Amino acid sequence: MALLDIVTIPDPILRKISEPVEGMNEEVKKLLDDMLETMYEAPGIGLAAIQVGVPLRAITIDVSRDEDGRQPLFLVNPQIVWRSDEPNIHEEGCLSIPEYFAEVERPKRVKVAFRDHEGKEQELEADGLLATCIQHEIDHLNGVLFIDHISKLKRDMVIRRFTKAAREKERSRSSAL
Repeated sequence: MALLDIVTIPDPILRKISEPVEGMNEEVKKLLDDMLETMYEAPGIGLAAIQVGVPLRAITIDVSRDEDGRQPLFLVNPQIVWRSDEPNIHEEGCLSIPEYFAEVERPKRVKVAFRDHEGKEQELEADGLLATCIQHEIDHLNGVLFIDHISKLKRDMVIRRFTKAAREKERSRSSAL
């Protein structure tokens, strides 16, 4: 397995809509395994393939937060087939927007259909943190970031901050050459 580079804003690939995975092969399984290792190392609880620069509808999740009792989930071509009307507010963060957190309101429960690591069709009902994480990661597959769910003023401030940091990083890289 290999650690992958995590793409951060303002990289435009994060706004790209991911393509469906066509068939489960060793290449896709390796991508999922590498994503899981990258997510654990970051550390995070969810990672979409687009966040490592691969525009495929693939997600890794593990909300267990217990190194000894890890419970990884692999969701390939996930689709939310049901959402509860009951809302839930959870503080979200994102590996593609490091060290920024905001409260986001989403449905409290969801049912998701997907293929697993072996390509087998699955359905899962989730609530609480897992439901939030699934929705957050599926948003990534659709080019949506969690900051799109907060006020325009806060979102614009975050984007400006990360854009400025990216420019400064590029300038320092250019002057070092």
